[in-house]
Amino acid sequence: MTSVTIFEALKWASSFLVENGRDENVGEIYLRHLMGMSRSQLLAEQRRSVPGEKWEEFQDGIREHVGGVPIQHIIGVEEFYGREFVVNEHVLIPRPETEELIYYGLAKMKELFSEAETPLRAADVGTGSGAIAITLKLEAEADRSPIDMMAVDISPEALAVARENSEKLGADVRFFEGDLLQPLIKEDVKLDILLSNPPYIPLTDRETLSDVVIEHEPELALFGGEDGYDLYKRFMDELPLVMKEKCLIGFEVGVGQGETVADLLRDTFPAAHVEVVHDINRKDRMVFCEKK
Repeated sequence: MTSVTIFEALKWASSFLVENGRDENVGEIYLRHLMGMSRSQLLAEQRRSVPGEKWEEFQDGIREHVGGVPIQHIIGVEEFYGREFVVNEHVLIPRPETEELIYYGLAKMKELFSEAETPLRAADVGTGSGAIAITLKLEAEADRSPIDMMAVDISPEALAVARENSEKLGADVRFFEGDLLQPLIKEDVKLDILLSNPPYIPLTDRETLSDVVIEHEPELALFGGEDGYDLYKRFMDELPLVMKEKCLIGFEVGVGQGETVADLLRDTFPAAHVEVVHDINRKDRMVFCEKK
């Protein structure tokens, strides 16, 4: 079984991926995983040999990705907010944009509830892998802000992944199976904070999506009806039933959807402060609603 250097393996993968219309950075991500190395280690030790069996596994995995399988499914995990989350075909792969929803959510939460004495009650609706709920719980408590964290999903398969991640990462989250806010309404839960990354891709955009996304990520977590707003509109009917008088609501939105979702929130909560927040790429990606 032949072996190659890290440099040779990355060069082969880069050429093969580019030739097949895939992101050339996937080679580096996958080889780091197989070699158990950080990015800086991998780049500093490019003359190091890749053991024969790992070289074979690397080639097989890169070919599988070129065939359309997300590299995160091949590896089995995705990094999010500095932690590794288990992912599979039942959950949306966490995106970097969602990290910003949490970052801004934490900052607004700290400001709005600076004098809160009891644990704040929060929910992540449409939790998928549990990335938002688990990260919010762990980050808030690292900052000494106790939080009673709940997570809702309609998919039992997704909830199984989220529970696995919560156990693996040591986050005490309560999980509910059901449609949108219905499980919380039935339990008469009242929330201080709600963060959500609901399905927002319009069905009309289906043909523009990569096969890596459309064939391997759950459609339930991708599409928000013909115009992408179905879930946001349904939220507006249910939010007044679960949010406390003083509360924070944060949504991730698709590019170009910010003002429409903001208007929906303004109509629902006329006295609230509603703000569209742009991501690091200056795209409207988050909408926050603060009731003081």
